Amino acid sequence: MIKRITPSLIPKEPGSYLFKDGDGRVIYVGKATSLRNRLGSYFQPIGNLHPRTAAMVSEAKSVEWIVVNNEIEALILEHNLIQKFRPRFNVRMTDDKSYPFLAISTDHQWPRAGIMRGQRKKGARYYGPYPHQAAIREILDLILRTFPIRTCLDGQFVRHERLGRPCLLYHIGRCSGPCIGAITAERYNQLIAEMGRFLKGETKEFVEKAKAEMRSAAKELNFEQAAQIRDRLALIEKAIDKQQMVGGESFNSDIFGVFEDEIEAAVQIFFVRRGRVVGRKGILIDKVEDLDSASLLGQVLEKYYSETPLEIPIEIIVPLFPANCEVIEQWIASIRGGPTHIRVATRGDKRALLETVSNNAAAEFKRNRMSRATDHNSRARALTSLAEALGISAPLLRIECYDMSHLQGTNYVGSMVVMEDGLLKRSDYRRFRVNIDKNDDYAAMYEVLSRRLNHLMEPEDSRHTGSSVRRFSYPPSLILVDGGKGQLRMAQEALRDSGYSGEIALASLAKQFEEVFVPDKVDPVRIPRGSDAIYLLQQLRDEAHRFAISYHRELRTKGMTLSALESTPGVGPARVKRLLSQFGTIRRLRAASLDELEGIGWLPSSVGRNLYEVLHGITEQSH
Repeated sequence: MIKRITPSLIPKEPGSYLFKDGDGRVIYVGKATSLRNRLGSYFQPIGNLHPRTAAMVSEAKSVEWIVVNNEIEALILEHNLIQKFRPRFNVRMTDDKSYPFLAISTDHQWPRAGIMRGQRKKGARYYGPYPHQAAIREILDLILRTFPIRTCLDGQFVRHERLGRPCLLYHIGRCSGPCIGAITAERYNQLIAEMGRFLKGETKEFVEKAKAEMRSAAKELNFEQAAQIRDRLALIEKAIDKQQMVGGESFNSDIFGVFEDEIEAAVQIFFVRRGRVVGRKGILIDKVEDLDSASLLGQVLEKYYSETPLEIPIEIIVPLFPANCEVIEQWIASIRGGPTHIRVATRGDKRALLETVSNNAAAEFKRNRMSRATDHNSRARALTSLAEALGISAPLLRIECYDMSHLQGTNYVGSMVVMEDGLLKRSDYRRFRVNIDKNDDYAAMYEVLSRRLNHLMEPEDSRHTGSSVRRFSYPPSLILVDGGKGQLRMAQEALRDSGYSGEIALASLAKQFEEVFVPDKVDPVRIPRGSDAIYLLQQLRDEAHRFAISYHRELRTKGMTLSALESTPGVGPARVKRLLSQFGTIRRLRAASLDELEGIGWLPSSVGRNLYEVLHGITEQSH
């Protein structure tokens, strides 16, 4: 437990603070208007603290702080530190789904529309998010007939530009043909701007414009043109109908609904533009730290507006005012580049809409709780029974499993897969190139485990330089190796030579009879077949084997592919290097279409065709 600090040694100024455990890992990050007052609240009898706060203080061994000029800087610093260290006692938020966005790239001479997920990218305007890709494709199919902008990849665009022939989308009216000069840059940019306004909910002007054009064509007895405009108008109105109307045209707002209990929360956000719901997003929260509703909402706003790719409206509607509301308002306004107001809806249509959003949050909370309850109970049973069978008293918070793979002693690799709280944690997986020149699984296991355990002995400063290294420095509760007594003996030696013998539990799982061995016992541990515990070990072992095999195949394929690429007519080492620089990996290069490879500007199309045939194993006899 952390020792009390003399109050006079703590500055009164605003700032952020970091609690660390005995291994130097950051376990909690906070911010304060006055560091002295805030930190002083932790140094009181442990029984007076909230159970979660008490658990954090009990585990903490030191605290550091960073002084800043004002509360906004403290808020920004806290957010950056949480993103960097991912402390275990800070509230954890995850998107309940990976919502896709419709995005228009603006960093091209001829911008294109497409579907994007994940982190926002520079040079793109985002619209949505939508519930699934099919919804975006449906919207795109409707509006491309009115705003025919390109959706092709850059390689395809360059190829058709060089050939002077448009693709099928041009012929069916879904693209205006910028690749062949069928539209001027000025008119194309006008289409981009109009499409952007339409997706933001500014639909009235397009409907009125289309109706005026239809009436004018009919008046001039140009009935064919009038019919075309009528059909286009029907498509526009169908696309508009996809967006739910909830208010007048001046209603632009993000609306947050929250449903929570003591340990979890669900948040729903509806995006209203020009009175229409143009998108929605959900966030699931694991309340690791002690937070009241106002503090929780404050953290939700901080996380969302630090990451959103969407335009921020002037009004944000919430069920209650967040903690430090004025500071958060100023910070969001600085991101938006204009004033922002956080408001609580108390009556009228906005209050009714807020209740709808909150009801959606409650429904999502219950769905998530029901799905997690079953999973959590089975995981807890498996971990508890496994710990009992192996004679481990400490909880199995983190289990690491290791496996080796090779082909007659070549391309020797090792894999490490991680399970935390009974769930595979793929972000912490590691792969190893083993430095031995013979077929020796025992030596390979010793080398891999020694290299992994050496990271636990690194000084604090070096182990926290990056998030990847920082995760790698977490000590496991149990190390599981794939194999029998021989692999277990090598793992014991690696633990002993690294100074961790007796500190980290160890076990091996033999493939032949699914026998589990532990140190200092001749006979295997009896774990019932078909039990949750043995299934958990099998899941880990199989995942480690899969991960090792995939890495081994990747190295073999990479070696063979590089050799084949360099033997392709017209492709030498310099061009291979340039191709890998452009595509990133051989996998992405192999996934490229014939059009993309022929459309590479600096590579002759005939060489691109040769490259495609080599990558896909096409011979002259197959033509």
